[in-house]
Amino acid sequence: MTATTTAAGDCTTREIILGEDGAGACSDNHATVPTSSPNHPYDTMIDPRLEDVIQDGADTVEQGREEEALAYLNPSRWWFASTAFPLLAGTFGPIASAFSICALVQCWRVSIPPGGTEEHGVQIPDPKWVIAVNAVSLVLALVANLALLLNMARRVSFSVAQPITIVGFYLAAVLLIALVAAAAHDPSLQLPPDADRALTQAFYYAIMAATTYCIIATLMVITVYGAIRGEYHKQFELTMSQRSLMLQTICFLIYLLGGAAVFARIEGWKFLDAVYWADVTLLTVGIGDYSPMTHLGRSLLFPYAIGGVVIIGLVIGSIRSLVLGRGKAKIGARLIEKKRKRVLQRMAERGDEAKITPLSKADASASEFDSERERREAEFNLMREIHQKAMRNRKWTSLGLSTTAWLFLWFMGALVFYKSERNQGWTYFGSLYFAYTSLLTIGYGDLRPMSNSGKSFFVFWSLLAVPTLTILVRSMGDTVVKGIRDLVLYGGEFTVLPGDDKSTRNRIKRITSKVTSGKVDSKGLPAEEEEEEGNEESKDPEKGSTEPGASATTERMASQFEEDELNEADAARNRGDKLGEDIHNYHYLLVREIRNVMNHLHQTPPREYTYKEWAWFLKLIGEDEDSAETHRAPPLTIEQKAGMNEELRQERSHDKESGDGKKDGMKEWSWLGNRSPLMGDKEEAEWVLERLSQTLELRLKQQREHNDERGKKGEDDTKKQRSSDQQRTSGGSSRTLDDGQLDDALAQAPKEEAT
Repeated sequence: MTATTTAAGDCTTREIILGEDGAGACSDNHATVPTSSPNHPYDTMIDPRLEDVIQDGADTVEQGREEEALAYLNPSRWWFASTAFPLLAGTFGPIASAFSICALVQCWRVSIPPGGTEEHGVQIPDPKWVIAVNAVSLVLALVANLALLLNMARRVSFSVAQPITIVGFYLAAVLLIALVAAAAHDPSLQLPPDADRALTQAFYYAIMAATTYCIIATLMVITVYGAIRGEYHKQFELTMSQRSLMLQTICFLIYLLGGAAVFARIEGWKFLDAVYWADVTLLTVGIGDYSPMTHLGRSLLFPYAIGGVVIIGLVIGSIRSLVLGRGKAKIGARLIEKKRKRVLQRMAERGDEAKITPLSKADASASEFDSERERREAEFNLMREIHQKAMRNRKWTSLGLSTTAWLFLWFMGALVFYKSERNQGWTYFGSLYFAYTSLLTIGYGDLRPMSNSGKSFFVFWSLLAVPTLTILVRSMGDTVVKGIRDLVLYGGEFTVLPGDDKSTRNRIKRITSKVTSGKVDSKGLPAEEEEEEGNEESKDPEKGSTEPGASATTERMASQFEEDELNEADAARNRGDKLGEDIHNYHYLLVREIRNVMNHLHQTPPREYTYKEWAWFLKLIGEDEDSAETHRAPPLTIEQKAGMNEELRQERSHDKESGDGKKDGMKEWSWLGNRSPLMGDKEEAEWVLERLSQTLELRLKQQREHNDERGKKGEDDTKKQRSSDQQRTSGGSSRTLDDGQLDDALAQAPKEEAT
């Protein structure tokens, strides 16, 4: 994939079309123009005269790389404090406030009639001071929630909102805890041991609200501590999916409580029983202990149920986007860094530092590589292996964590139901059975909670089950489900759904290579068949998406830009400007590669480039894999401390002021270091596209400035020429003629000639 300023056969630079097969094809006679490498187009480097041209763009492109690497690794330790904790507070804060409302709207004690149960209890009015304190707690919690949301919306500053949030949640929790303690020990509220009385669902909602307030207030204390230390900005950087999750949670709670109030009025239920029914209905558990009996209630159920399912679907989508997007990247970053550090430590213990040390900085005789490019390729392959193993470990780690969370929710939930429903004679196994059928929304209805503590806990427990089960199902999709799907597909290839392989032997080799992640490759296959296989596989919607990443409009604009650059290259060649011709050919290459890389964006699975492709892209942005001047041995540890970004900016500013030449200003990097493109949280195609675009933008800006200088110089030359003509017209006098004298001289000239 190259362009040359000289003719190749009968083809000029304009006629060479760079193909993916590594050879240029002439657009006129379709003759093949081989590149300098018969194996791969990326072995060919561009004209040496472009070295300085390309290097100019590399300086600016390099500036953001180290900040990105540290932003990728450093928040993996503080990401929970900077993003996850505020998000949990913004999500569970409204849930706790909803529980506070439930604790306020109903009395905390009931009198059980003879032969009845808790659900048949008659309410005992609470003292007015209990209601007042409960209301104050709710107001404080609402103010804390509002301050947190306004801070996230950047309506209130961090320093003002966070004290209000933390103090408000803590005070709300303290007041509720005091009320709960009073209900348990105050003589006016305490229930006699032999009395036929019980605590209502409101009492247990107060306990859950107080506990939630304490937890989220503590989380925000940790968040503020990290911000004071300077680990992250004192401003929440929330994505759209994160903000949507909080808003959707608030909407769901309003929908649930509002619907419960309506159906409680229609069906004659207690409000908290209606809340329990609404939760069972919207989460599609369908236990069946409560159901609308009136014609109006059944009619309203149609829109109410479908609306709740839609909101739940939106919440699940936001959870997936949050946890499986940003959270997955952060877990992967930590695993990659740990794996990288272990590999480097083992190499140091074995004395293999020469394998990762540039040849110009080590004893060449001690190295097993013949060239720096060969050593860099081995380093690249090692980093690629580290990355693949870390990603594989990340999938199974996510599955393990989500499975552990789900099992904890199952077993602990069963334990609470066993304790709360002991009056019904539930065994622990029966509680496990009920919890399991409820978590999977089966809801047979043969067992159902009847106690006030069981109903209130079921609401809280089922809300926790939504994100837990969502994450578990998605984690299983990346591991267990994918393995089962591949097994079915492989089985089908040998039975009723054979693939496109021409022989069973080739099919076995291909499947073996996939199962072993390339450790056992398909070397027995011809190269043409392997390449064809890869192309067909990338088109398989089950194995990868190759949907173009560029729109038709972008394609047309890029194509027109390429045509313009080739025309400019022709014009430069015709006027003998070899450097100008090379520059326009370089622009053409950049645009051409940008178009190609745009088609690799957002592929599933993400596109991974070979080392030769990376070497070509790096050459285009000004870095040469054959030269060891900008290479270094990878550091064993990556500094992660407060203020690191500021230190880097100061260091870069110092380098820019004192640097001598372009090479001195470039940062040295290693494929195994923190500046490696493989260490970032961006897809490889996204990284390459950004760097190529930055390089092209910089080169076009420099060309525009150069053209402006040439135009200005041309104007100055024109003025000098006019001044010289004026002097010759005035008889060679060195004096400057004014406009009147110049007119007189021009008027007299013909007369003198006539004479």
